[in-house]
Amino acid sequence: MDERSSIIVIGGQEYELLLTTRATKVITKRFGGLEELGEQLMKAENFEMALNEFCWLIMVLANQPIAIHNLWHPEAAKPYLTEEAVELLTSPFELAEYKDAIMEAMYKGTVRNVVSTEDGSAGNVSAAGNGTGNAEAS
Repeated sequence: MDERSSIIVIGGQEYELLLTTRATKVITKRFGGLEELGEQLMKAENFEMALNEFCWLIMVLANQPIAIHNLWHPEAAKPYLTEEAVELLTSPFELAEYKDAIMEAMYKGTVRNVVSTEDGSAGNVSAAGNGTGNAEAS
């Protein structure tokens, strides 16, 4: 599991939810930005529309780790989660429970870690690190 992700279970299978740059671009295209996403979900004109948007968002976030896996392991590609599968394998109650996992993944995907250096200046910590498990300061 990526440190930037959260886990949900759909149809008995675990899925990671991960906010990537690609997911951010797709969400921005649909809603106008991450800030607008929350507003749109809360303002959904009807229950069906809200359910559709939640299913779509779960599909987008759950497919990011699958896309990363498929990028690195094309010979063992995993199938993508579809919006239809999310709709068929979840209940509205479960979708409401997933809200916390969605918010956690989005928070983890947008958080910036800042560390102080010996000279007192601050630098961003690279999410990728330096390959040794220790993050690099920039």
